[in-house]
Amino acid sequence: MTPVSTNIKIDPVLKEQAQALFESFGLSLSAAINMFLRQAVREQAIPFRVGNPLPNLETLQAIESARRREGMSRGFSSVAELMDDLNADD
Repeated sequence: MTPVSTNIKIDPVLKEQAQALFESFGLSLSAAINMFLRQAVREQAIPFRVGNPLPNLETLQAIESARRREGMSRGFSSVAELMDDLNADD
């Protein structure tokens, strides 16, 4: 089937951001739009999201805190060791 051209109006900043995102997935803007349209037709709905959601600031801080083990007494090598620590009389 021979592709046809379609003109759409897009905010120039949004277009640049979308192109950069899709290029990071190895896709052109045209390929990404075709993926979207095919999936929409297949599902008969607004389809899927490609990529990972960006965590908000609170989540990023919690992740960093966990990585630094803030508020944690120590690590455990097994569930049994954790349970022993939890059940210990202090």
